[in-house]
Amino acid sequence: MVARAERRLQVLLVEDDAVFVMCVRRAVQKAELDVDLHVAQDGFRALEVLRGEGRAEPLRPDVVLLDVNMPRMDGHEFLQNLRADPAIAHLVVFMLTTSVAEKDVERAYARNVAGYVAKADEGTRLPTVTSLLRLYQQGVVLPQRERFAVPEHAHVH
Repeated sequence: MVARAERRLQVLLVEDDAVFVMCVRRAVQKAELDVDLHVAQDGFRALEVLRGEGRAEPLRPDVVLLDVNMPRMDGHEFLQNLRADPAIAHLVVFMLTTSVAEKDVERAYARNVAGYVAKADEGTRLPTVTSLLRLYQQGVVLPQRERFAVPEHAHVH
């Protein structure tokens, strides 16, 4: 059975800017969203978390908010790895970045992102993030977590 996302929304924010992460946390709290916000500082760490490397269970977020410009593994390289791994390829990803370069936008949509949010500053971007998460939680129909598990043999490392 599918149901609206009445449960806590699981969100993975892949972002290397600690100040922006703090701003997102505050905005989510201020908007009183029922969200568990998980953070990875770059694409490499995000893949580890999604694959369960170093923890008992892999994280299966409802939404991934992804920056483009990060150290070690940028957003595009992360998307390439994510879409190549059958266990996590289905995840919903929104790019959340200051980059408005046409090549970044094209590369993101070529890897099936759900949206590309590009704003000039946190003051205009944060209300967009909270509105997006509220809409996603209240209006999007999601499968039950237990039934949306991918077989263990589907993991690719």
